[in-house]
Amino acid sequence: MTHPSRRLDDDVHQRVRLGVLALLSGVTRADFAQLKATLGTTDGNLGQHLRVLEEAGLITSTKDTAGQRGRTWVRITRKGRTALQREIQALKEIVAIVEAPTDAETPRPTPTSRPRTT
Repeated sequence: MTHPSRRLDDDVHQRVRLGVLALLSGVTRADFAQLKATLGTTDGNLGQHLRVLEEAGLITSTKDTAGQRGRTWVRITRKGRTALQREIQALKEIVAIVEAPTDAETPRPTPTSRPRTT
Protein backbone atom coordinates (compact mmCIF):
# COMPACT_ATOMS: atom_id res chain seq x y z
CA MET A 1 0.00 0.00 0.00
CA THR A 2 1.31 3.44 -0.85
CA HIS A 3 1.53 6.32 1.56
CA PRO A 4 -1.49 8.65 1.22
CA SER A 5 0.80 11.59 0.40
CA ARG A 6 1.43 9.89 -2.95
CA ARG A 7 -2.27 10.38 -3.76
CA LEU A 8 -2.20 14.16 -3.28
CA ASP A 9 -3.03 15.82 -6.59
CA ASP A 10 -0.62 18.57 -7.63
CA ASP A 11 -3.43 20.41 -9.43
CA VAL A 12 -5.53 20.45 -6.24
CA HIS A 13 -3.06 20.49 -3.38
CA GLN A 14 -1.67 24.01 -3.75
CA ARG A 15 -3.19 26.30 -1.07
CA VAL A 16 -5.09 28.71 -3.35
CA ARG A 17 -6.36 25.97 -5.68
CA LEU A 18 -7.53 23.88 -2.75
CA GLY A 19 -9.25 26.98 -1.38
CA VAL A 20 -10.98 27.67 -4.70
CA LEU A 21 -12.32 24.11 -4.93
CA ALA A 22 -13.40 24.09 -1.29
CA LEU A 23 -15.25 27.38 -1.68
CA LEU A 24 -16.88 26.29 -4.95
CA SER A 25 -17.99 22.98 -3.48
CA GLY A 26 -20.51 24.80 -1.30
CA VAL A 27 -22.01 27.17 -3.86
CA THR A 28 -23.51 26.98 -7.34
CA ARG A 29 -20.95 29.48 -8.65
CA ALA A 30 -18.74 32.30 -7.44
CA ASP A 31 -17.43 35.36 -9.18
CA PHE A 32 -13.76 36.28 -9.48
CA ALA A 33 -14.04 39.17 -7.02
CA GLN A 34 -15.61 36.95 -4.35
CA LEU A 35 -12.90 34.31 -4.76
CA LYS A 36 -10.18 36.97 -4.66
CA ALA A 37 -11.55 38.58 -1.49
CA THR A 38 -12.22 35.31 0.32
CA LEU A 39 -8.85 33.77 -0.49
CA GLY A 40 -6.83 36.99 -0.12
CA THR A 41 -5.08 36.79 -3.48
CA THR A 42 -4.11 39.25 -6.17
CA ASP A 43 -5.81 39.32 -9.57
CA GLY A 44 -2.80 37.81 -11.32
CA ASN A 45 -2.25 35.12 -8.72
CA LEU A 46 -5.88 34.00 -8.70
CA GLY A 47 -6.06 34.16 -12.49
CA GLN A 48 -3.09 31.82 -12.83
CA HIS A 49 -4.54 29.32 -10.36
CA LEU A 50 -7.91 29.39 -12.12
CA ARG A 51 -6.14 28.68 -15.43
CA VAL A 52 -4.45 25.61 -13.92
CA LEU A 53 -7.74 24.34 -12.51
CA GLU A 54 -9.58 24.97 -15.77
CA GLU A 55 -6.89 23.28 -17.88
CA ALA A 56 -7.18 20.25 -15.57
CA GLY A 57 -10.97 20.21 -16.10
CA LEU A 58 -11.68 20.87 -12.41
CA ILE A 59 -13.57 24.15 -12.94
CA THR A 60 -15.30 26.05 -15.72
CA SER A 61 -15.44 29.80 -16.06
CA THR A 62 -17.76 32.08 -18.00
CA LYS A 63 -17.69 35.81 -18.58
CA ASP A 64 -20.84 37.87 -18.08
CA THR A 65 -20.71 41.22 -19.85
CA ALA A 66 -23.99 42.58 -18.50
CA GLY A 67 -23.64 45.99 -16.88
CA GLN A 68 -20.68 48.32 -16.98
CA ARG A 69 -18.13 45.78 -15.86
CA GLY A 70 -17.81 42.21 -16.96
CA ARG A 71 -17.77 39.49 -14.33
CA THR A 72 -16.07 36.14 -14.44
CA TRP A 73 -18.11 33.34 -12.90
CA VAL A 74 -16.48 30.11 -11.81
CA ARG A 75 -18.09 26.70 -11.17
CA ILE A 76 -16.64 23.43 -9.95
CA THR A 77 -17.04 20.50 -12.35
CA ARG A 78 -17.95 16.92 -11.47
CA LYS A 79 -14.29 16.03 -12.03
CA GLY A 80 -13.35 18.87 -9.66
CA ARG A 81 -15.68 17.56 -6.93
CA THR A 82 -14.20 14.08 -7.29
CA ALA A 83 -10.64 15.43 -7.17
CA LEU A 84 -11.47 17.48 -4.08
CA GLN A 85 -12.99 14.47 -2.31
CA ARG A 86 -9.93 12.34 -3.13
CA GLU A 87 -7.65 15.07 -1.81
CA ILE A 88 -9.65 15.33 1.42
CA GLN A 89 -9.57 11.56 1.87
CA ALA A 90 -5.79 11.45 1.42
CA LEU A 91 -5.39 14.33 3.90
CA LYS A 92 -7.60 12.51 6.43
CA GLU A 93 -5.41 9.43 6.10
CA ILE A 94 -2.28 11.53 6.64
CA VAL A 95 -3.82 13.09 9.75
CA ALA A 96 -4.68 9.62 11.06
CA ILE A 97 -1.06 8.55 10.63
CA VAL A 98 0.20 11.65 12.42
CA GLU A 99 -2.25 11.27 15.29
CA ALA A 100 -1.69 7.52 15.74
CA PRO A 101 0.23 6.53 18.85
CA THR A 102 3.91 6.06 18.18
CA ASP A 103 6.15 3.31 19.45
CA ALA A 104 7.68 5.85 21.83
CA GLU A 105 4.32 6.20 23.57
CA THR A 106 4.05 2.47 24.10
CA PRO A 107 5.58 1.61 27.47
CA ARG A 108 8.60 -0.58 27.09
CA PRO A 109 9.07 -3.46 29.47
CA THR A 110 11.74 -2.78 31.99
CA PRO A 111 14.51 -5.32 32.22
CA THR A 112 14.30 -7.49 35.26
CA SER A 113 17.27 -7.40 37.53
CA ARG A 114 18.66 -10.75 38.36
CA PRO A 115 21.15 -11.29 41.04
CA ARG A 116 24.47 -12.35 39.71
CA THR A 117 25.68 -15.72 40.64
CA THR A 118 29.37 -16.27 40.94
